[in-house]
Amino acid sequence: MEMALTFQIFGSIFGVAAGFVVGKEGPMVHTGACIANLLGQGGSTKYGLTWKGFRQFKNDRDRRDLITCGAAAGVAGAFRAPVGGVLFALEEAASWWRSALLWRTFFTTAVVAVVLKCFTEYCKDEKCGLFGEGGLIMFEVNYAKPSYSIPDILVVIFLGVVGGLLGSLYNYLVDKVLRVYSVINEKGPIFKIILVMIISFLTSCCSFGVPWLSKCMPCPPQAGDQCPTVGRSGHYKNFQCPPNHYNDLASLFFTTNDDAIRNLFIAGTDKRFLLSSLLIFFVAIYFLGIITYGIAIPSGLFIPVILAGASYGRVAGSLLSPFTVLDVGLFALLGAASFLGGTMRMTVSLCVILLELTNNLLMLPLVMLVLLISKSVADCFNKGVYDQIVEMKGLPYLEAHAEPYMRQLAAGDVVSSPLFTFCGIEKVGNIVHTLKVTRHNGFPVIDGPPFSDGAELCGLVLRYHLLVVLKHKVFMTNQRGSSSILKKLSADEFGKPGAGKGIMLEELEISEEEMEMYVDLHPITNRSSYTVLETTSLAKAAILFRELGLRHLLVVPKTLGGPPVVGILTRHDLMAEHVLGLYPHCVPERKQSYYQDTQSRL
Repeated sequence: MEMALTFQIFGSIFGVAAGFVVGKEGPMVHTGACIANLLGQGGSTKYGLTWKGFRQFKNDRDRRDLITCGAAAGVAGAFRAPVGGVLFALEEAASWWRSALLWRTFFTTAVVAVVLKCFTEYCKDEKCGLFGEGGLIMFEVNYAKPSYSIPDILVVIFLGVVGGLLGSLYNYLVDKVLRVYSVINEKGPIFKIILVMIISFLTSCCSFGVPWLSKCMPCPPQAGDQCPTVGRSGHYKNFQCPPNHYNDLASLFFTTNDDAIRNLFIAGTDKRFLLSSLLIFFVAIYFLGIITYGIAIPSGLFIPVILAGASYGRVAGSLLSPFTVLDVGLFALLGAASFLGGTMRMTVSLCVILLELTNNLLMLPLVMLVLLISKSVADCFNKGVYDQIVEMKGLPYLEAHAEPYMRQLAAGDVVSSPLFTFCGIEKVGNIVHTLKVTRHNGFPVIDGPPFSDGAELCGLVLRYHLLVVLKHKVFMTNQRGSSSILKKLSADEFGKPGAGKGIMLEELEISEEEMEMYVDLHPITNRSSYTVLETTSLAKAAILFRELGLRHLLVVPKTLGGPPVVGILTRHDLMAEHVLGLYPHCVPERKQSYYQDTQSRL
């Protein structure tokens, strides 16, 4: 975790500074989540940084809440949009939202806003480079009060439709490129470095070569002494032009991403960029963003998508100017919104982030309209880019709704087998053997012989809790001994470990004599674990699993007699590829081919 945090921070800094067409929001979201995870596990034992006060968060629910708050803080820090960060956590980061989580994320992003404000005030007058510019609002634009009519609404609808089509195509191409990159990256670190060098070379050739395709333009009178721009930031770049002239393509390529977006968003500048230059910039950024995402540097998609969408919006505004009175700068904002909706498939959080970035509430109805239309159009072709990446990596992510094929199956139909159970008082050797031959995280605990009529389900015991008991050797010499687990071990010992911090079974030394001893599992068994009948609809079980934020769901038999538990449902048992292997006739053919392709890649 510490290495991932370091890589995200410095990799993002160097990636953006090197001129790659990447965003900073993805690495900052990951950075915020990593910091929250470190706090949730009580710090870093590797570097001697531990905090006893955070031990109370070492459980599944509080760790999820902390990581959600960290992701919200990352968005708030990247875009200086505290409310947008809260809504991003609600819409994209959290699968189980609670009222307590709302005020926690709101408090977190409020602290981020205050800290950012203090830093921007301190860093005024370029004390910290370009950091202090812009304040909390990064792209403040002052459009005239939009008075739009029916023809303007139709133009905005057209903008949203085209943005949805371009966004779905963007996701399709990103998916194809990531598949190729995954094959290259698996060959070793040297291939990752070579790939980064190739993309860097292509980006540099494009940045330095494309501006030669544009001609020099005279400086506008309103620019005054600011044209041509001298220095790293500004709106008018000279690039081999005579005095008092500027190159419009160089003004977009030879500046920071923030300034390039400001150039496109700024109002009342119909003649600042040639139509051909905007088209060239759009194509270049569109494809550079696709081929850059996925290489071995921390990268996000927001900034490349906003740049491509804003340039597309200005192109559309120039072409549709005879049919509308809306400003081309406003078209750039709406184009960015349509492109974001077509790729990210978020609505509320994107709308608020854009309004916080531009400080113009008058745009709210148009931004809402274009986001909804672009998302609806793009949903007809594929999923959002984040959902595609999750599926490609094979992560067991549960959708908010149950798949249609789940209604044809019961919970007992898909539980994994064989089932491993423990008795209430279990022999140490049996525990060690079961942990060696399985990777299960939870095991049912049964009182009495498992297949007898008198057997009862006691509850669920976690793998890590068993490892804690084995590590501290809280054993009994016989089955009738008294349990001393809670006397010898505190609740902190059973707290959830951080990533890579857990006890390894291979590291434990247990003698042959200890293998014949016993452990009373009752004190560490969750006796109120959630259960469903084996005849329960799989769709209902999936919804219950997701909305309660569960990791295990015990499946019990409908009738008495026989074993008291049928199996355990986990996230992997609810995945389509698992169901496809058991009941291929339940999954539509078009999804069968997709999941078979996914399995072959994994």
